[in-house]
Amino acid sequence: MISAFFQHLEQTQQRTVSLITQQGYDQLLIGSGSLHGHFLDDTRYPFRPNPHFVLWVPFLAEHPDCWLLVRNGQKPVLFYYTPTDFWHLTPELPSDEWTKAFELVAYDDFAAVESQLKGHNTAVINEQLVTITASDNTAINQNPQALITALNFHRAVKTEWEQHCLREANYLAVKGHAAAEAAFLAGKSEYEINQIYFSAIAHNERDMPYDNIIGLNEHAAVLHYQFQQRTVPDQHRTLLIDAGARFNSYAADITRTFTPEGSLFADLVRGLDDLQQQLCNQISAGSNFIALHEQMHLMIADLLNRFGIITANPEIQLEQGITRTFYPHGLGHLLGLQVHDVGGWQQDEAGTLLNPPEEHPFLRLTRTLEEGHVITIEPGVYFIPQLLKELKNSPSSEHVNWAMVEQLLPYGGIRIEDNICVQKDGSENYTRDGFAKL
Repeated sequence: MISAFFQHLEQTQQRTVSLITQQGYDQLLIGSGSLHGHFLDDTRYPFRPNPHFVLWVPFLAEHPDCWLLVRNGQKPVLFYYTPTDFWHLTPELPSDEWTKAFELVAYDDFAAVESQLKGHNTAVINEQLVTITASDNTAINQNPQALITALNFHRAVKTEWEQHCLREANYLAVKGHAAAEAAFLAGKSEYEINQIYFSAIAHNERDMPYDNIIGLNEHAAVLHYQFQQRTVPDQHRTLLIDAGARFNSYAADITRTFTPEGSLFADLVRGLDDLQQQLCNQISAGSNFIALHEQMHLMIADLLNRFGIITANPEIQLEQGITRTFYPHGLGHLLGLQVHDVGGWQQDEAGTLLNPPEEHPFLRLTRTLEEGHVITIEPGVYFIPQLLKELKNSPSSEHVNWAMVEQLLPYGGIRIEDNICVQKDGSENYTRDGFAKL
């Protein structure tokens, strides 16, 4: 796939040069980012690179203080940080085939980078502002919002190389989900399931695109459950696992809900899984994501009605907002170098926003889908005590079978999440394809 990577760089450079020229810049300097120290301590947080940098150099996701200089008609210059340091391992200058796309410069003093800026009008994108000594005919604009907004908009359409990386990240993550299911059925704790997941995909915590959500039983009702208990519950009713993987800096974001067969909740899991697949199969370029989200609410309303959880018909449920108690979040989001990839509300490169509907404030994506978009589709049905209490105190309470809700409360909730690549006529489901390969 190295030829696809070179093609990806060529496409990225053409687009970037066009944008910086339109906005009056001679060149663009992108930093990989720097390490952050803990408060009142001499240790540092795990490094998270600037996504604008790893778009060009996905192989250097663990390398702070590197810089990339992009100019029209020239190879990008990669300034590779090689400090003199006996406390940490100083990385050697890379020599893999991908480096042929760059002019490599080893440096340990920022002056080497700064010297390339004099006499130019340069845009700089970096997490931390840098101190640059200006001189005649030199202009520096750090983190220009108009340029960042335009770049963010175009990042939504993934190149062939990016699609390959996202596909492989999914194929890796599903191995972890299969191992987690086996650990759940074997009666392991949340902590043990998490460790087994890491082992199955050969990742450690800093490799992960986000912190895993490993929720047993009632914890499955906490949308972003943030702990991993070491104690084993008396009974294993539910495992909701939201966990991904990285491949060449690109993220998978997958959720599955596991439960033993033979219960009403198991039937509900299977019912939501069927609906999720039905919706995924409808997606293609031109699909309106807001309409898809609203359709999912209608489908969930029908599911709740069919199972006898809600007695009102789907139309009344939507009119009264009942489904938002059981499905309070959005249908999905853009996916790429970041788990919640940027630009989900943007309608053009100028930054025009289409905010989500007032009744669905947590929807992260409002764009009409295009060929090459990679998105998540993640409906859920949850039994969240806080939201159920609000529903019980509302006029809509009369439509709820509260005895059945009490029966399902100990199971927490369900979320099913796949990663989809939008195509001209249909879509490719990386996640389902990955599970089929196991």
